[in-house]
Amino acid sequence: MAKRLVAAVGAVVFGAGMLVSANRPIATALPPESDATAAIPGVGPCKSDPAPVHESIVPRTLEVPINYPVITVDPGPPPENRTRVKMELPADPCVNPCPDLTDGPARPPSVFEQLGIPQLILRPQPFHFAFPNPNEPEKPPAPEPADPPVETAPQSPARALPQVSQVREVAKLTGANSINRTDKRWQVMGTDLGIFWESKPGEVAIAFGDTVGANFHPPGGFGDDWRSNLLAFSTDRDLTDGVTFDRMVTDSRCHAVELLSSKKLDNIEITTIPTSGFAIGDRQYMSYMSIRTWNSIPGTWFTNYGGIAYSDDHGETWTKDPHAQWDNIFGVANFQVTSMVPQGDHVYMFGTANTRLGSVGLARVPKDQVLNKTAYQYWVDGNWTPVGGQHVASAIAEAPAAELSVRYDETRDVWQMSYLDTAKAGLVIRESDSPQGIWSPSAVTVSALQFPELYGGFIHPWSTGNDLYFTMSTWSDYNVYLMHAKVD
Repeated sequence: MAKRLVAAVGAVVFGAGMLVSANRPIATALPPESDATAAIPGVGPCKSDPAPVHESIVPRTLEVPINYPVITVDPGPPPENRTRVKMELPADPCVNPCPDLTDGPARPPSVFEQLGIPQLILRPQPFHFAFPNPNEPEKPPAPEPADPPVETAPQSPARALPQVSQVREVAKLTGANSINRTDKRWQVMGTDLGIFWESKPGEVAIAFGDTVGANFHPPGGFGDDWRSNLLAFSTDRDLTDGVTFDRMVTDSRCHAVELLSSKKLDNIEITTIPTSGFAIGDRQYMSYMSIRTWNSIPGTWFTNYGGIAYSDDHGETWTKDPHAQWDNIFGVANFQVTSMVPQGDHVYMFGTANTRLGSVGLARVPKDQVLNKTAYQYWVDGNWTPVGGQHVASAIAEAPAAELSVRYDETRDVWQMSYLDTAKAGLVIRESDSPQGIWSPSAVTVSALQFPELYGGFIHPWSTGNDLYFTMSTWSDYNVYLMHAKVD
């Protein structure tokens, strides 16, 4: 969580200068239309709350972890929290359902705040060197080995550069003064990502990354009540004023629950971060990355593996499949950060290595074999092949690409790919007539010149025609915003 400081700052420092020197026009995001939600009862900011504003890149508080070595034994898989509590929330989001949990006395301003200078907090944290767990639990039997064939898969002609215009910030989705008041309803004060998938007809799921509650202080996810990931659901089809959450998965009153547990031990497994999701029938799938440590060179981090979890109770509880995992061999393996998309008879898996600096590879698997790693075919030089696996997949999109979001737009019969391009220091969009490309050149949708610490760019599946809706996170705010752009 806290270690994401280095990786996030790296994305900005690595790319911002390159974008400034590129001297080309950039679509500029307009501020949110404050009147868009004013006439809609029960939706939008409450009159008693101030309008949300972006935090300055000069922080009020700067927390710096100070690592010290610890020798230990890997404790093995952490237990999953299976406690679930459902509660009826007031229809009016401006009614606080749990003031006893969220409305404590206001903290008096610190001396630093009164003087208008950042407060520096040094926090000692252990950095573990672990021996293997001698009592590692046995895995359940693996699926029967598959023997997929080698099949020809030529690339389609390249599409033209997407033309991006009318970019605007629609609404703040999470945190204080957001349209969902997640701080009051689910004790979600700071979070990021906002990964969409259609969980069932007429409903989307939204997955979030590292989350904090009480005592939240940006930049980054600093504070108490740390949860590695959360899940919300929405049936809101009118995206012009934001995405209103119907509910979040909770384990107690007004408390969103961590779905995929993590050991929270730096240099063993510090956290587990969702990367994409999809549904096939009544089963939900979520790809995720097991983060070993955020401590790395700028723009990178280290994963243990990229994996797939599944849920058979509509996202309430999840199981990490022990065999559907792509190990991070030598720290450079592909498919650590993935975006998985069902289309036709297959699920397509787009993936990058555990950095913001890698290229994009591609694999596919029959829909009924998603958890069988041996059934995957990788796109290699014009063929689908199981030979060589994740280590030989050809690049379908050049580096640098980070935090992929890919979808198939049925209305236009076009594939769309959004990601953070650190070379262009912005979120970009590309299009193709086939998953293997050739993909169009990338067009910037939101620039770091306007939001200096941006990342994410996850596409809402109900974007239609030329209207592209996507989420954006910023390190200085450490919350999630819905953005809109016209793409022609």
